[in-house]
Amino acid sequence: MNHASRLATATFALLTACASVPPNVVAQSSPAAPANAPEVLLRLDDIGMNHSVNMAIEEVAATKMPISVSVLFVCPWYQEAVEILKKNPQIAVGVHLALNSEWRGYRWGPVLGKGGVPSLVDSAGYFRSSGEGFLASHYDLGEVERELSAQVERALASGLKISYVDAHMGTAWATPQLREVLERVAKKYNLGISTYFGEDYFTLWGEPVTAKKSVLLNHLANAKRDTVNLIEVHVAERTPEMEAIFDMNAPEQNAPGAGVVDHRNAELKTVLSPELAELVRTGKIRLVTYQTMMTRIGPTRLKAPKLVM
Repeated sequence: MNHASRLATATFALLTACASVPPNVVAQSSPAAPANAPEVLLRLDDIGMNHSVNMAIEEVAATKMPISVSVLFVCPWYQEAVEILKKNPQIAVGVHLALNSEWRGYRWGPVLGKGGVPSLVDSAGYFRSSGEGFLASHYDLGEVERELSAQVERALASGLKISYVDAHMGTAWATPQLREVLERVAKKYNLGISTYFGEDYFTLWGEPVTAKKSVLLNHLANAKRDTVNLIEVHVAERTPEMEAIFDMNAPEQNAPGAGVVDHRNAELKTVLSPELAELVRTGKIRLVTYQTMMTRIGPTRLKAPKLVM
């Protein structure tokens, strides 16, 4: 057991003895956790996208659950996310490598700017809105590698400890050539790659708004014990900012009551649910992070999955 784990266990024991654990705070692990409890890795994506998402991650961070978050360092709000994450060392941080900007009316472009990577942007200087649009363009692989490297370097310069990378919307690993670029970038900076640790991948994206909690709890009840169970989640507070968000790639997620804000707020409530907290508290699942995986496996033993998510 490493120092962080010993500290977490000791803290849990002390709080239990005092009978003063706040109801919305989840201990990192239970002293009674069975050795064969499934390991679960919660990966929260799109952190730094906007203030609403950052407020949501701050709320999740307050539970002290060990989670992993993939930060969009290309977005204007990433600096607020950095300040939140610096206060929460139980959270493993990754770079959500972006080659797309998918929201109507809220766009972002490359760290290197339009002039630095002209093949990666549209006429206005923004990333293309869809993965299909990017793949159909005449993008330059050298520019892709320079831009992805710049995103990682911005992350490292933030002062956060960076554990891994993954691909926003899957674009940065959508072809064998792009995957090779992403792998080179990860290797250059000694980082892990999400899904390259043999994880069993599952996402709440696309599940009905009203069913997300039950779907997750059912999935966890049947979680695998011979590998890490990766759960991809997108969270956001319900705000006017999120109410205005329109996904140009998923028109089905723009309907009243089933829009982006409804989906992401439902996933936030699922992560904060007392049912999930109880599974963690009682040790029926053991939460791990990508920092855990890097310590356990390291960056030199990564293996690309047959199907990259």
